[in-house]
Amino acid sequence: MVNGSLAVLGTRVEQGDAVTLDDRLVEPQSRLRYIALNKPPGYISSMADERNRPVAASLIKSSVEERVYNIGRLDQWSSGLLLFTNDGEFASLLVHPRSCIDKEYLVRCDLPIPEEFPERFTKGLSIEGILYKAARVDLVDEKTMRIVLVEGKNREIRKVLGHFGLRALFLRRERIGPIELGTLAEGSYRDLDTTEVEALKKYSNNARQATMSGRKEGTA
Repeated sequence: MVNGSLAVLGTRVEQGDAVTLDDRLVEPQSRLRYIALNKPPGYISSMADERNRPVAASLIKSSVEERVYNIGRLDQWSSGLLLFTNDGEFASLLVHPRSCIDKEYLVRCDLPIPEEFPERFTKGLSIEGILYKAARVDLVDEKTMRIVLVEGKNREIRKVLGHFGLRALFLRRERIGPIELGTLAEGSYRDLDTTEVEALKKYSNNARQATMSGRKEGTA
């Protein structure tokens, strides 16, 4: 039934129509949304905060009807690319350790970066019993670098910087897999298109297969 009338082949259903089947209301499926936000520093990567700190979700809630959630996190004082979705399967794919999706960060430090920093971070170093390891570290100038992480741990970059006596003056995530922050203004968001969503899925699958292949070769 549509609005109390028996539906026939070709009956159109518009937004707001009441559709029932066997006297039970059929709830419309939410549109799947995939959103890229440029999170400003100072915002918490959460839907709400008990301490009333500003949350990243507040930057999109007013104009996005669907109930979306952030995928992964950025710490409060880091900025940059943060993804949101209401597609649980897609979110699980991206946050699972086996997704092997790399993320690129631009970091500006308060002091010159030690010469040994890139090699030590890419080889892996233990801090308070936890191993931190970057996939790549490229110096931009004496105080600036780009860091690529695959399995990022909580505040990993800041903890490694502190280990070397450094502090981040600026830390921005600029890429998640094939999705780049680009020219998206701080505090603004945009929808990912179908091509980008599929590219993320394919990127994760290819990265996972490459990682598994490398492990097999290493144990052969």
